[in-house]
Amino acid sequence: MKQLTLICFTIILFNRCVSTKTFHEIETRYANLKMENKSILEINKLLNKSNDSIILLLDSKSSFYGLIIDSLKMVKTDLKNLKLNYASLESKSDSDIKSRIIENNNLIDSLAVVQYELRTGLNRVVELEKLVLEKEKKLSLLAKKVSDALLNFEGNGLRVDQRNGKVYVSMENKLLFESGSWKVQPEGQKAIKNLSNVLAGNPEINVLIEGHTDNIPYSGEGIIESNWDLSTKRATEIIQLILKNELIIAKNITAAGRGEFFPIAPNSDEKGRSANRRIEVILTPQLDEISKLLENIN
Repeated sequence: MKQLTLICFTIILFNRCVSTKTFHEIETRYANLKMENKSILEINKLLNKSNDSIILLLDSKSSFYGLIIDSLKMVKTDLKNLKLNYASLESKSDSDIKSRIIENNNLIDSLAVVQYELRTGLNRVVELEKLVLEKEKKLSLLAKKVSDALLNFEGNGLRVDQRNGKVYVSMENKLLFESGSWKVQPEGQKAIKNLSNVLAGNPEINVLIEGHTDNIPYSGEGIIESNWDLSTKRATEIIQLILKNELIIAKNITAAGRGEFFPIAPNSDEKGRSANRRIEVILTPQLDEISKLLENIN
């Protein structure tokens, strides 16, 4: 604006001093300058508008960047919380895993103990089976030896049986005693001696001597008052004969009087009563080893 004023002033000052040609040149230049000034003003106006748009754009971008920064801050906060939660979860997971590992190890130890006990028990069962088979074999051999030793007396009221893990030697009284007596007859003494020889070679055998009678009440006199007394006295008399063999272990022998209470035949006739009047020698293998194994298994 100052330039335009200066130019106008110069034109007025020198209007009268310059020629017409010069005046037209100045006037043309003035018009051009005026147009240039107008163009400059338009450009300046456009620039001002553009500057306002730029300012608005910058403001909007600034707001957008602010939102981005806030979002980033939120993301960072969420990420931090996520890391904390993950660390906590990882810690809990490790704790749970360790706890499960301990439980599993304890379970494995328990199973190992059970497996060991089962294996030990199985070995003991196998050992028990071997012992039982061995006892059965020995018992069968004993039964044969007894049967062979008493072979001459079989059929004369003497019988040898093997059942329930025992050997039974049944001798009727007609081989051993006279009616109402407990003194063993000579033939019966021979049978008892042969039996004692077999027992002497088998010290691991327990011997039970049982006396039995029929159901007819005892009618004799003296120290015997009943069939029970008579059956007991006969059993002890057999033991005395057996113990004449010094190789016999006395503590392995037991006497028992059964009276008329364990008949093997009806007492309604003489044949049945004769069968019931008997001595039974029951031979049982000692089962100490088997009992110990059974206790260990239990």
